[in-house]
Amino acid sequence: MRLTLAMRRVECKTLSMHRVWFISGFLLAVGLLSGFVWSYGYRQALSQLSEKAEADLELAADRLSTQMQVYQELAVLMATHPVLHELETQADRRQAREMLLDVADKTAAVNMMYLDTNGQVLVSAQPVSQRNMAGHPAFRRAMQGALGSAHEVVPSGDDRIYSYAAPAFGPSGQIEGALMVVADVQDVEQTWRGSTEAVFFVDSDGVVFISNRSDLLFWRQADGEAGLTPPDGATVDFSSKQVGRHELWHLNWGRYLPRDALHLTLDLPVIDMTAEVLVDVAPALQLARLQAAAVAAICLAFGAMLFLAMERRRALAEANAVLESRVAKRTHDLTVANASLRKEVTEREEAEAALRRAQADLVQAGKLSALGQMSAGISHELNQPLMAIRQFADNGSAFMTRGKPEMAAENLGRISEMAARMARIIKNLRAFARNESEPMGRVDLIQVLNTAVELTEARLRDDDVTLNWTTPNGAVYVWGGEVRLVQVFVNLINNAADAMLGRPKRIITITLRKGARLSVSLQDTGPGIEDPDRMFEPFYSTKSVGSSEGLGLGLSISYGLVQSFGGDIRGANTADGAMFTVELEPCDKEEAA
Repeated sequence: MRLTLAMRRVECKTLSMHRVWFISGFLLAVGLLSGFVWSYGYRQALSQLSEKAEADLELAADRLSTQMQVYQELAVLMATHPVLHELETQADRRQAREMLLDVADKTAAVNMMYLDTNGQVLVSAQPVSQRNMAGHPAFRRAMQGALGSAHEVVPSGDDRIYSYAAPAFGPSGQIEGALMVVADVQDVEQTWRGSTEAVFFVDSDGVVFISNRSDLLFWRQADGEAGLTPPDGATVDFSSKQVGRHELWHLNWGRYLPRDALHLTLDLPVIDMTAEVLVDVAPALQLARLQAAAVAAICLAFGAMLFLAMERRRALAEANAVLESRVAKRTHDLTVANASLRKEVTEREEAEAALRRAQADLVQAGKLSALGQMSAGISHELNQPLMAIRQFADNGSAFMTRGKPEMAAENLGRISEMAARMARIIKNLRAFARNESEPMGRVDLIQVLNTAVELTEARLRDDDVTLNWTTPNGAVYVWGGEVRLVQVFVNLINNAADAMLGRPKRIITITLRKGARLSVSLQDTGPGIEDPDRMFEPFYSTKSVGSSEGLGLGLSISYGLVQSFGGDIRGANTADGAMFTVELEPCDKEEAA
């Protein structure tokens, strides 16, 4: 016993160590997988972010180039204006100045001026402090016969301007002067300042000249080095790293700039600048974290379910070992009990079979009993047509002898009608008397009621009973067996007729009502039901003991038949007698098909 306990303790300790190693290994695998998913998701998100940033950067660059191109084309077009080439008098210069001022106002240019070949300002839209522009880079380029451009900061302040100079050629093709257009960069960048991404344009000297973030203006980029430094040369937080093909900057340059950003560049040789953009990578980091967390959660949930399943399996194995010993002990007892149960089941099946045969015989006996009660009336119904057939046959022979074939044919037609009537009566009797074995199905309730009325017609006539029943148009289908339903209504009609024997008023009324369930009410003018609580019990009868009127099985049989069809039958006393109601389940044509 002690040895067994010691072995179990060793097994438990070994299993515990295995579980610890399994859990540790699983958690390590989940961590590695989550890290891989984070790295892959982060790179994918950066690629998508990079595509969007490239599109935004190209859009900003195109917008700036397009806006600056307006002033470039303005300089080229206005350089050949004839008013600018006729500046001999003060009136000519006043007219040229008014023209330049009007164009400058309409194009939002800061200033427009016309210079001679020495750089001397001959006329300008706005007054200028420097009358000679010979040293201006844009003017020098224009004197070479090409379009010149330059950008600068106004010495009197921080205003940034961009200048275009276009040469003006004379009739012989020589350069006579140049038209310079000055644009305010602030007005140009006003349309896209404050957009979502931080965009800035660095000139050839490495200075941020245009940006939608004013904090970055005039920051400087060291040659061959990433990042920017403030104009005052102060040290700022900055670091750069590569993640795949993406350059990431980590910076702390103000609340309007991201801490971690994706850095992209685009060369713009037309305006001699480089466009750069900083895109916040926080959404990419968040997406990667969510993907990694989702994978980790799924793996942990799967691992937890797997661990619980293994623990449950181990517990079931232990419980199974205990149960096996108990099962082995009880197998013999169960075998003996099983043999006894089989014997009892066989006896019960035999008893149920005998009960079913007895019930079938009882139903058939009820039919035969009803036929016995109706035998006298049925004999009369058959005898009367037979006598009529004989009489019509004799009449037909006499008419044939006298040479009156049309009268003989009329008698033959009446004989045919009488034969058809007898055939219908015999058919109903045969159908009612047979032991129905057909399964339940769709039955025409109107036809059932008409058959029951025909079977009881002779008996009701002999007993002077009036039957109120009007056959409705069309068919009404219910669920049941045709012969058994006929027996139910024959029993109810006969019971009503029996109850009214000796009464001065003998009327039976049959009413059909349609609804969720079809109901047939049969009301008589008899004395009513003596004991409504027992009327459906077998052998319960109000007739005298030993009478030939019946055994008290009619209502019991009818109750069982209606219940087998899924319907219901009930009886109640009324002011004039008793009323029995049969409810049946409707059966549509589509359901039957």
